[in-house]
Amino acid sequence: MPAELLYAAKHAKGFMPVNEGLALFAAACHYGKLGPICEIGTYCGKSAIYLGAAARQAGSVVVTVDHHRGSEEIQPGWAHHDPTLMDIRFGKMDSLPTFRGTIAAAGLEDEVIAIVGRSERVAGLWNTPLGMLFIDGGHSEEPVTRDYEGWAPHVMAGGALVFHDVYPDPADGGQAPYRVYLRALESGTFKEVQVEGSLRVLERVKPGAI
Repeated sequence: MPAELLYAAKHAKGFMPVNEGLALFAAACHYGKLGPICEIGTYCGKSAIYLGAAARQAGSVVVTVDHHRGSEEIQPGWAHHDPTLMDIRFGKMDSLPTFRGTIAAAGLEDEVIAIVGRSERVAGLWNTPLGMLFIDGGHSEEPVTRDYEGWAPHVMAGGALVFHDVYPDPADGGQAPYRVYLRALESGTFKEVQVEGSLRVLERVKPGAI
């Protein structure tokens, strides 16, 4: 990964450890050659830098989808809440301005396309086959399930479905991403090809229902 983009990713606001970010970059370099990369859960753009750097190398593009009002775990009163992201006019989170600044500063505006809206609404309009799908939106049961059911069918055969924050041990983190990850494996549609920390890379091995 280019040094200046790795520096930008390391210093961007977000929760992606460097080892997992580099694994994400490597997967996107490989699978981005097949088709567009889609990220569900933009937040402030940290992981989008890793994906955008890979898209540039692979000759691909990243579409990143988020309503930018924050998932459950970053709302006021929760452990990951960042008060600097509050929009006091509406009393809501708004990570979009920070994201835009992050991607502009990294020089990745040509590679990273933002869609502002709820994942399930955008998924209902989506028809383009994906080389890689990265699910990292809301981490409770309902949003992870919606993201998987709405977007995983668009992953092309040979493409990748990537989950973040997969924790087999409940002591390490929430279980919803882990349960949906297991569902993907049990479907027989995907096989696991890489594990790095809480990141799981699954390759689509057959078409059909998920």
